Amino acid sequence: MSSYCCVVVGAGGISQVWFKALVQESVAVKAVVDLQVEAARRRIQEFNLEAEPSDNLKAMLKKHRPDFVLDLTVPEAHAAVTCAALRMGCHVIGEKPMASDMTAARRMVKLAEKTGRLYMVSQSRRREARNEALRSAAASGAIGRLTTVNCDFYIGAHFGGFRDTMASPLILDMAIHHFDLARFFSGADPVAVYAREFNPRGSWYRGDVAATCVFEMSDGLVFTYRGSWCAEGCPTSWNGDWRLIGDKGTLICERDQPPRGQGVNGTEGFIRPLKDLDIPVPPLPAEGYHAGLREMLEFLKTGQKPQTECHDNIRSLAMVFAAIESSRKGRRVPVRSI
Repeated sequence: MSSYCCVVVGAGGISQVWFKALVQESVAVKAVVDLQVEAARRRIQEFNLEAEPSDNLKAMLKKHRPDFVLDLTVPEAHAAVTCAALRMGCHVIGEKPMASDMTAARRMVKLAEKTGRLYMVSQSRRREARNEALRSAAASGAIGRLTTVNCDFYIGAHFGGFRDTMASPLILDMAIHHFDLARFFSGADPVAVYAREFNPRGSWYRGDVAATCVFEMSDGLVFTYRGSWCAEGCPTSWNGDWRLIGDKGTLICERDQPPRGQGVNGTEGFIRPLKDLDIPVPPLPAEGYHAGLREMLEFLKTGQKPQTECHDNIRSLAMVFAAIESSRKGRRVPVRSI
């Protein structure tokens, strides 16, 4: 049972899953802040919280002095919310992406350093059992030294609303998940990228909603990403379909099925004999958003930093903006996080 308290900022749709986790972990929600106070009040009533609805973040931080702030606002507001909380001495866990541009993201990281507070980004897909199984299998050496990571993501998503008018809806709003998973699976960091964004014929989006990106990663690894949010038929999962290739075998995870793989089992033949690999998917004590919350609570107890602490997560965000820059300039560009 938790003995910690928080202030939640943002009472939109994503807040439902977070409030469920907060209640399960017995975190005391002292205030819910939203520009629409009535939205904050509805969430408080929905989850039977003893919390104060407000549209004034600084007043709530000063009044309640929470252990941490949960930032569930739109990306454009992340920097302002996070920086206000850090300056008031609060740790912060926020939704992805970290910020709407790299200048703001770097400012947030520097302020976390200056204040000595923790800022972590959720990145919920890292905390799913099948993804952890794929990462563990790659790290075990079962397929030898990893050389190549490929991800395909194809879904015909009819959102309506702001995504339909964004300049780079796929890369900016969705690909952060896949770029971060590529780092998670491989343990490698981005070096440079060549990307091509485009808007396919028949698209119902105004901006470039499809992309192909080739990332040069550390240790010579290459990560290739192909994706579209206006691909009708034969969809992948939201996690994407993955192929990890090592010098001694291959791992595959498709449509959210348990990962599978084959490794080399001999040294003779035009195509070497192969053996199926055993890739167990052990259950996790918590997954997704709930697991991210638990990492924050563990940090408060022990000081153990979460895996998506801001100094790490900014490297995934840098992949997003480097890919957009590469597409607009039509050339390879380096990926710089700090």
